[in-house]
Amino acid sequence: MYHALIIDDENPVRIAITALGHWHAYGIVEPAIAVNGKEGLSCCRELHPDIVFVDMQMPIMGGIEFLEKAKDEFPNIKVIVVSGYDYFEYAQAAIKQGAIDYLLKPVVEEELNMALEKAVRLLNIENNIEETEPIPENTDISPARVIEIIKEYIEQNYCQDIKISMFSDKYFFSKEYLSKLFKKKYGFGIYEYALSLRMERAKELLAQPEIQIQDISDRLGYSNNNYFSKAFKNYYNLSPTEYREQI
Repeated sequence: MYHALIIDDENPVRIAITALGHWHAYGIVEPAIAVNGKEGLSCCRELHPDIVFVDMQMPIMGGIEFLEKAKDEFPNIKVIVVSGYDYFEYAQAAIKQGAIDYLLKPVVEEELNMALEKAVRLLNIENNIEETEPIPENTDISPARVIEIIKEYIEQNYCQDIKISMFSDKYFFSKEYLSKLFKKKYGFGIYEYALSLRMERAKELLAQPEIQIQDISDRLGYSNNNYFSKAFKNYYNLSPTEYREQI
C-alpha cells in the first residue's frame, strides 16, 4: 500500500480531496493531513508518504517553498499541486520542482483520480527497477562538517532510532569525540537534541485534538504509548493528556 499526504490550509479542500480520491482502488492508504508547508515537511519526515498534494498559497510556508525543500530531502515522492490560481508562474515553479500534475480548485473527481493513477503508475515503475550499487562516499571530511551532517540528519530523522555509531563508523571518528564536539558547538548532546525535537513536535501534535495520543507516539517513533508518555512527562513534568487538557 502507498501512503499519501494532503497539505492545504483550507479544511473544505482537504475534505474534498479525501472524499473524492479512489484511494483503496489505487492501493493507497487514506491520506494524512497537514495545514501548511512546515507541518507538511514534518509529516513527510514522520510518515514517509509516497504521494503528496500541496496547495501553493498557505500561511507559514507556502507550496513553492515546500517544493524547494522537499525536492532535495524527498526526491522520490510524487507531488501533485492543487491551487486556486491558474497562474503561469505557479505552474512553472511546480514543474521546475518536479511536481507531476497541477490541479485547479475546486477539485474535480475525474482529474484528481487521473493524477492519482499517474502517481501510482510512476511509483510502480520505480519499484520494479533493480537497485544499483551505491557510489562510495568520500570520507575525507573535517570533524566540523561531520557535526553539521549529524545535526542535519537528526533534524530530518528525529523520529527514528539514531545511533552515534552510524557516524563514527562512517567517518572514522570516535563516538566520544563526536559527542564532545557536538555539545561544544550546539550546547546539546546528540541524543538530547534528538529528544528536544521529538518533544517540540509532540507538543505541536498534541495541540491537534483530532490526533490520538497513540498515533502521536507511533509517528514519533516510540515503541509504545507508555514509553512516549513517560518520556514526555520526564521532559515537561506533564503527561501528554495533562498537557492537552491545559491547552
